[in-house]
Amino acid sequence: MKMRLVAVAVTAVALLGGCQKKDDPSDAGPAERAGRKIDQATEQAGQKLDQAGAKLDSAAKDANQQLSDAAKETSQQLDKAADKASQTLNDATREAGRKLERAGEKMQTTADEREAKKN
Repeated sequence: MKMRLVAVAVTAVALLGGCQKKDDPSDAGPAERAGRKIDQATEQAGQKLDQAGAKLDSAAKDANQQLSDAAKETSQQLDKAADKASQTLNDATREAGRKLERAGEKMQTTADEREAKKN
């Protein structure tokens, strides 16, 4: 039984010795080396995510600016079209007014002529 305890104690000391952090990377145990690789991979992944996020932000800003520019241009075109339509409507209204006025004058002339024939 004592031999077993001694064997377990020696094994535990050996395992714990392998887990100690060493200053020299070449002396690092497999767990330490794996941990460092995981740390490096995590850091690189974080940097790539930051870069991707920055690219997305930039793309979103560009898209937003393009939408804003397109909205301004569309608004200007609509304003021009509305002005043109308004002017066309005003011109048509004036022309219709002139034609109605001439028709009224003709009707008045015809009415005057009929009245004159009666007398």
